[in-house]
Amino acid sequence: MLKVLKAGGNAADAGIAGAMVQAAVEPFMTNHAGLVTFLYYEAKTGQLHQLDSLGGHPSGLSPFRPVPPGMGPYAYIPPSAIIPGFMPGLKAIHERFGTRPWGELCADAVEWAESGHVVSTFEYGVNIFGEKFITYFPEGRDFYQPKGYFPNVGDVFVPPGMAETMRGVAADPNYMITGPWAEKFVAKANELGWKITLDHMTETPPRWVEPVRFRHHEYEVVSLGPPQAQGFYTAVALGVLKHLGIRDMAPGSAEHWWALGHALRQGARHWEYAHDDQFYNVPREEVLDDNYHAHLAKLIRGARPKVDLSEHIRLSGDAGGAGGDFMSALGGAGGKPRLAKHEDKQPTGSCEIAVVDSEGNWVQMMDTLQGSGIPGQVVGGIPMVGSHATFGNLQSPMDATLIKGAKSRCIIGNTLVLKDGKPVFSAGSPGNIHCTLPQVLTYLLDFKLDPYAAVDAPRMLPMTENRSVVIEDRLGEGVVEDLYKLGCRVGVLPGYDYHMGSFSVIARKPIGGHRRSARRGCGRGSVQAWLPRRGPARL
Repeated sequence: MLKVLKAGGNAADAGIAGAMVQAAVEPFMTNHAGLVTFLYYEAKTGQLHQLDSLGGHPSGLSPFRPVPPGMGPYAYIPPSAIIPGFMPGLKAIHERFGTRPWGELCADAVEWAESGHVVSTFEYGVNIFGEKFITYFPEGRDFYQPKGYFPNVGDVFVPPGMAETMRGVAADPNYMITGPWAEKFVAKANELGWKITLDHMTETPPRWVEPVRFRHHEYEVVSLGPPQAQGFYTAVALGVLKHLGIRDMAPGSAEHWWALGHALRQGARHWEYAHDDQFYNVPREEVLDDNYHAHLAKLIRGARPKVDLSEHIRLSGDAGGAGGDFMSALGGAGGKPRLAKHEDKQPTGSCEIAVVDSEGNWVQMMDTLQGSGIPGQVVGGIPMVGSHATFGNLQSPMDATLIKGAKSRCIIGNTLVLKDGKPVFSAGSPGNIHCTLPQVLTYLLDFKLDPYAAVDAPRMLPMTENRSVVIEDRLGEGVVEDLYKLGCRVGVLPGYDYHMGSFSVIARKPIGGHRRSARRGCGRGSVQAWLPRRGPARL
């Protein structure tokens, strides 16, 4: 991406190039048949743009699930096949905002696909994690295990067949939309029994939609609008925190975790209102209403325990005991909490990109293997996972409506924060984004932490129906006991849980116009780049 910026490209150009390379070197986290979301601040106009390029489920066909249950975590609930959205999305971004030739932006992806990349410990671990699924079909075994086994850590993995596809894409993005790769995709689908046609490849095109915008004290937060759910989730969570008085609480205190757990739970309850507004009425104003958030906070505060509930927790069990853990039930809640059950049944690898260019154009975007093509298949060197969307589930973060042209709901965190009409922060993550984004924002905007400290600070999962809070194991002295007094069962995650993701934040300092980036060390899949107005490029 820095190469593109140095050559005179803008932030959109750099984002395209970055996404193309990510999918070439991290096929275990994203791929060229997945989805793309894109949030863009256009400096010369001050306008904000959101692109939704999730793939679509083909009209007239029932969900097609070629991989049976039991084939590893990806098939815990078998994913369904979906039309790819990645390449149509990048094409749409380039047509509207690109300044450099398309082929130039694809050049590094071609080179990486030809030469391969060094296998990391993380990549090897993810391959083992998903082995049953990604090697279910012979095409998967040929791709991931070209010598009959996964390449070892330190080996150079050259993805079989990918370079030819990348060369075709570099000549024309339609190569994967309506051209030779698309024809191979349709043929493989038909062979497996998924009776799509070439027309299905373009019936749900990328769509420019209106992002969600709301005030949070002196800031304006801009996040992905419906059918994407993150904007609603974040607005409700931050609104509830504001009216619970989060700015008067000490970071890391029991009061902080109690308020945050409730706020995140309320955010999740509003996923169901994020629909495609071309097919549903969407209550934007109602969900974003500050008075509504104040009312939710009033209910939470009004139901606060009046007495010390530590004895109740001791007798009924902590976060593990409440879920049936024998040792918690036997030993009560005394001592340091044990690790809580938090196994992620639906892994959704993804990559986040943040870019700012010298003109002040600002990009926050995601590309991901979630929602990618035919589950478990590889076509032309492009591996695919499919979509874990449900079909009509109100509380699902990923849900689809089987009507021609309808856009699916997903939970993706591209977010910009503005002050006086200009971006001061951008944020996004490939990990547990639904609940991590509001937490990083409240550390930044409410507790006024430095961006590095805000990204590094402990995170939690939303409070559950049995009042359990599960927090990264970096709690201060006495906090667990104070949470017990509030009736909260407490479980912990590892001190830095990789499911919480490598969070990316780019922040503008108030004076001088310089920008800083912050990235949490655990996990993979985040890229940041910018060029300051003067001086060399920095990472």
